[in-house]
Amino acid sequence: MIKPCWYYTYVLKCQKTSTFYTGCTSNLKQRLKQHQKGEVYSTKYKLPVELIYFEGCLDKADAFRRERYLKTGMGKRYLKNRMKKGLTEG
Repeated sequence: MIKPCWYYTYVLKCQKTSTFYTGCTSNLKQRLKQHQKGEVYSTKYKLPVELIYFEGCLDKADAFRRERYLKTGMGKRYLKNRMKKGLTEG
């Protein structure tokens, strides 16, 4: 039996700027550690960051497609409706 390989689309809340970062990875724990250590340029100056949402996909292309969608106006509206409290409370 072949073990499935998961890819994750995730959203971070940057506490310093109250902005959001959406990304995609095959190793969510490792990627989150990289963000928290300031090793990712996009979030380096916005620390601390908090993981507020993630989804798993079996296909890498699907995960990246989902990332692109969540960055659109419709995707942001989806997240807002899905996470009423998570996007507003700190």
